[in-house]
Amino acid sequence: MDVEEEYLDVLQNIEFAIMSVYRDNPLLVDFDVEAAINALISLYHAQSQNHEARRINLNERATLVYERVQAMCDWRLGREELLTADMRKRGPQPEPVTFDVIAACLKRIRKSVQRWNKEGGRQGYLTFVGRFVR
Repeated sequence: MDVEEEYLDVLQNIEFAIMSVYRDNPLLVDFDVEAAINALISLYHAQSQNHEARRINLNERATLVYERVQAMCDWRLGREELLTADMRKRGPQPEPVTFDVIAACLKRIRKSVQRWNKEGGRQGYLTFVGRFVR
């Protein structure tokens, strides 16, 4: 499965959630994003196996990424609706995806975080993605 071609919309949704945290908190660094993504991969793996997910301690910035990305992933899994700030539905519910799709997308984003961090420093990924996600 080529995640980027087949699930570009899911990747974009997740990156939008990450960038929303970065816009609210410019001190966010790639390490925070990677920690949150790793915790979410662990969470969804446990849920796909019907196991209790172990609690992972995250700093405040990583926790914000975790919460927003989890909300987006749960929306893509068909678990909940996205609401606007005034609690109205944000739009139509997309066709639900599977745990495997969410895991593949999170792993692809983690790979991107690692690559762009290595190339661009502490906020290399965030700077790169910020050029495409508004």
